[in-house]
Amino acid sequence: MSTNKTNYTTEVAILGAGPVGLTIANYLSKQGVQVTIIEQLDSLIDYPRAIGIDDESLRTIQSLGLVDQVLPHTTPNHAMRFLTPKGRCFADIQPLTREFGFSRRNAFIQPQVDNVLLQGLKQYETTKVLFSRQLNEFSQDANGVTLKLQDKNQKQETIHAQYLIACDGGNSIVRRSLNIAFDGKTAPNQWIVIDIENDPLATPHIYLCCDPVRPYVSAALPHGIRRFEFMVMPGETQEELSKPENIAKLLSKVLPNAENIEVIRQRVYTHNARIADKFRVERILLAGDAAHIMPVWQGQGYNSGMRDAFNLAWKVALVVQGKATPDLLDSYQVERKDHAKAMIDLSVMAGHVLAPPKKWQGFVRDGIAYALNYIKPIKQYLLEMRFKPMPKYNDGALLADGKKESPIGKMFIQPHVKLESGEKVLLDDIIGNDFAIIAWGVDPQWGINDANMQVWKNLGVKFIQIIPEVQFGNENRKKFEGVITLGDIGTDIRTWFGKTSESVVILRPDRFVAALAIPQTLDQVSQQLFKKLHVK
Repeated sequence: MSTNKTNYTTEVAILGAGPVGLTIANYLSKQGVQVTIIEQLDSLIDYPRAIGIDDESLRTIQSLGLVDQVLPHTTPNHAMRFLTPKGRCFADIQPLTREFGFSRRNAFIQPQVDNVLLQGLKQYETTKVLFSRQLNEFSQDANGVTLKLQDKNQKQETIHAQYLIACDGGNSIVRRSLNIAFDGKTAPNQWIVIDIENDPLATPHIYLCCDPVRPYVSAALPHGIRRFEFMVMPGETQEELSKPENIAKLLSKVLPNAENIEVIRQRVYTHNARIADKFRVERILLAGDAAHIMPVWQGQGYNSGMRDAFNLAWKVALVVQGKATPDLLDSYQVERKDHAKAMIDLSVMAGHVLAPPKKWQGFVRDGIAYALNYIKPIKQYLLEMRFKPMPKYNDGALLADGKKESPIGKMFIQPHVKLESGEKVLLDDIIGNDFAIIAWGVDPQWGINDANMQVWKNLGVKFIQIIPEVQFGNENRKKFEGVITLGDIGTDIRTWFGKTSESVVILRPDRFVAALAIPQTLDQVSQQLFKKLHVK
């Protein structure tokens, strides 16, 4: 064999070292799967793109064991305020709920968080990250995927993987090569983004000013950085706008003085709203921007990508480990495509609020919005971001019961719980990266026959019993082998169970409710669920 060829074999190859690729790599590595990441650039992208990270994404990062390193790069409870041209606030979005263990809206510095995810991979011996690699071609057959690469010294490399996850962005080579349709719209207008060191305004939060002349966004970010975004008007070019005197001119509109400002960087963005026709072709899967791109107004591009990552990673892990058949991977598209579409529609709508295509629409919007702010239910709806479509999966790797208010297919809450030792921790820290069967007040193993118990154990399940925390004081309390007992602090978990007619919940590794049961039906429900999970 000639010296300028290298062959690698890996279980999962991931194309693209953005947040989605890095998250999937961390999750799989943690589950003992061998991963190789391939990235075209020489290093991680150092300029911020996304500036908002939500509670679901932080919960995903928590599952990787990296949330404590990420939180210092965030500003929790980051409010979003819509302003009229005269500066009056007509909508204030400030959700204070923490049902998933973290604040719902957080500003963050993306390069620093991406770097935490990259550093997190160093602890796994079988995980490789290959930078400066050009993908020349790829093919797949019944046994796996073959990728042909070239490094910067023109050396040829071949990677054989069981699966390829393409996280190679909106311009995805993989999606284009597979001829997957990418339907939707490209907005005609562009926006220029300017990041400034030593924030000259220093007001907290994010402001979206709906100015008919030139709408703009002003956002406070962690570590004293300010971001401005201005709409690029017809006839303006990136080259022209990026000149220092024109940057100063833009900034003079929003700052009393545009001198002595430390611009870190500026970039022009186009807003796209597109979604891939399919997310899976045999052994190749698309995730993040490769599967869907959305305008930035609700900061959901990043968070939708993170949802893809969590949804896909546990399924790929089970398939590679031989615990489930590849059919499980079909549920990824079934679950994620509709929700990604809902998020795109929301972002497009928010863009129209900020920059109405026609001037008269702006007047109508301001009038309505002003009135809405005084109508309590609607105000609450805005405040708590209830308009954000929370993922609810009606079909896929779960047992839907068809009830309108059913929690099945939604994410389970994450309150603080009490351990027998008296220590308080977040629920997921106990669950780990596994399935969990959580029962209120009783032994969650009760009623499961030996054969089904074997399947559950093979899937790596945690059995958890929840009791009111005061009951830890009962000396005669019955303890069950192989069951973790947690104390409900306050009544969060009891309230959650109080809204359903069942008392046992089966959670998937991505914390979504897969099924509900009572002790007497748990065996039967388990059996039905195994079919949906395509368990071997």
